Amino acid sequence: TLRVTASILPWKPTARFTGISVYKVKPSPTSDVGVQIVGQIDYWDSVNLMEGGSYAKVDKGLAVKDFLNQLSPGGFQAVAAGPEVPYQLLRRGSDYELRRYPAQCIVKMKYGRRDEGFGSLGAFCKGMSPMAPASMTVNLADEDDKYMVWPLSYAPPGETEAPMDALGVEKSTGDPQWTKCEVIQLPSRVVAVRYLGDLSMGPVVKKNDRLLRESLQRDGLKAVETGTVVFAQYDAIYSMGKRREECWVELEDGGHPY
Repeated sequence: TLRVTASILPWKPTARFTGISVYKVKPSPTSDVGVQIVGQIDYWDSVNLMEGGSYAKVDKGLAVKDFLNQLSPGGFQAVAAGPEVPYQLLRRGSDYELRRYPAQCIVKMKYGRRDEGFGSLGAFCKGMSPMAPASMTVNLADEDDKYMVWPLSYAPPGETEAPMDALGVEKSTGDPQWTKCEVIQLPSRVVAVRYLGDLSMGPVVKKNDRLLRESLQRDGLKAVETGTVVFAQYDAIYSMGKRREECWVELEDGGHPY
């Protein structure tokens, strides 16, 4: 992944690029590896990735446009609900991203209305340090069957499990008030992401879930079929400004090249 921060601009935007490099080589008896690099072509996932997952050259104007679009000011942003769980950006495509998230310790709770879910989990997490984003999973066969997840911690590099939040475990197992809250491990996973802006209403989420799955199929990636839709919210429930909300689809193990 290549990151370029334009520090000269007041809002200091960072442009991100993922892709592949193709090297042209020739035999070289003096090289330790037996070949010498004589040329290199870089392909960006956002402009050079073609249907089926192959890469091809395109007009350079598309690459320039993609770069300049990433430098545009974002306007007044809503306040984040907490520090964001870090992830590894695997692909930044033209209409989605692929991210690898570390294992996490999460609190999971069924909810009715989103504001009530935020209120209940906010009360449960008093004394803890929850992170963003909150994610909501809705069963398409029964839309009253839905649950909300807040991250509490994440696995450090090289580890396969996140530290369990002792206070969260104590509350969820020892306090009758919080029997609906479950503190568990969520394993590392690769997630495809499509931006929703600030319109995470039911029909919008369903449409974007469908479009995201079509994009994944187009590029030869395999999504996990769960019969649910998942969307993420990074901002406090009543914060003002432009919100950051996303549609998520988990990928199968082996269903991607990473």
